[in-house]
Amino acid sequence: MTDTPGESTARAVRVLLADDQSMVREALATLLGLEADIEVVAQVGRGDEVVGAARGCGPDVAVLDIEMPGMTGIEAAAELRAALPGVKVVIVTTFGRPGYLRRAMESGADAFLVKDAPAAQLADAVRRVLRGERVIDPTLAAAALAEGADPLTGREREVLRAAADGSVNADIARRLRLSEGTVRNYLSTAIQKTGARNRAEAVGIAREKGWL
Repeated sequence: MTDTPGESTARAVRVLLADDQSMVREALATLLGLEADIEVVAQVGRGDEVVGAARGCGPDVAVLDIEMPGMTGIEAAAELRAALPGVKVVIVTTFGRPGYLRRAMESGADAFLVKDAPAAQLADAVRRVLRGERVIDPTLAAAALAEGADPLTGREREVLRAAADGSVNADIARRLRLSEGTVRNYLSTAIQKTGARNRAEAVGIAREKGWL
């Protein structure tokens, strides 16, 4: 796009990308970089690197994957909103799970898209959130309404996530600094709420729903 003589050139939208899959991250950076009004100013591969990178590069918009080491994109979005409230957040994910959408919106995300959406849709979402709009994949929005609210509390979710690798109650208690009895109670409640028969099944159901 060329500038008309006498017209001032608007500053490009500065974007931070966070995705643990380097090929996906670089592909997104390349596609967004083709847009004349968008500039990718930083890339990170871990959720716990998002806030630090944002402080360093001053993005307008952060595009965050959900499943990353160190911290999920949803958790990173909440931290980023607290640390740098002016930065808009676009969540992208391979898994279009209704529970993810609800949690992303609760964390302060401004947009939620699935990765198989056209690249032009992501670029459009970046522009729209900067204008103050909220952008949500319509199919996911309908599914989230039909699914209902996430029944798990934050603590139940944390304990269930810690149990996902097969850890015994004592290990979970030590890791989360809780008593074994408290861990057992949280797991029992999580199993009941998910309608599962055991903790492994509860983890599977919660993941499928997007609650973890």
